[in-house]
Amino acid sequence: MRVVIGEDQFLLRDGLVRLLEAHGFEIAAAVDSGPALLEALLSERPDVAVVDIRLPPSFTDEGLRAAIEARRRVRGLPVLVLSQYVERLYANELLADGAGSVGYLLKDRVFDGEQFVGAVRQVAGGGTVMDPEVVTRLLTHNTRDTQLESLTAREREVLGLMAQGRSNSSIAGMLMVSEKAVSKHINSILAKLQLPQSEDDNRRVLAVLTYLKRER
Repeated sequence: MRVVIGEDQFLLRDGLVRLLEAHGFEIAAAVDSGPALLEALLSERPDVAVVDIRLPPSFTDEGLRAAIEARRRVRGLPVLVLSQYVERLYANELLADGAGSVGYLLKDRVFDGEQFVGAVRQVAGGGTVMDPEVVTRLLTHNTRDTQLESLTAREREVLGLMAQGRSNSSIAGMLMVSEKAVSKHINSILAKLQLPQSEDDNRRVLAVLTYLKRER
């Protein structure tokens, strides 16, 4: 599986290269600026890209904008954002095409290599991986207050796990409840947020994120 990495910090970039190579990935390119990232994504057409948001030359949103532009030209190009920040507008734009194969992780919430590598593989395979903290911030910013407040604490917890692409059985195991209870929570969430029900995990995630995009 071929990977393009966009990260300006040498130690982190080198660490990502070593980690991914140790798990059998081929590094097609590892670059440190927005323009170089866009060029690498379009020329290499990797199986997945791991992208920081803030890259040279502006150190604002160069990385994310390069990823969005690459996905415009190569629909469905898998992109996993790895950042310290939640950029709401561009996060919504990254998800706007509904093609899947996207992820958004916060650097300080990646706790082990297996977790990260699993996320890379999930995105490369067409899945959607969102850190629960990212989902919470997007919800807080984008959802109408009355709808957000209508979700119980447990429903918000379930929604965060849904946004990571987890199945009902996986959510049940993590929360130590029955699958029937999880299904009931999900039905309630979808009803309160006025989202269509779907048995497909990835479509459920994209439905939630599409809602967030629509309400920004």
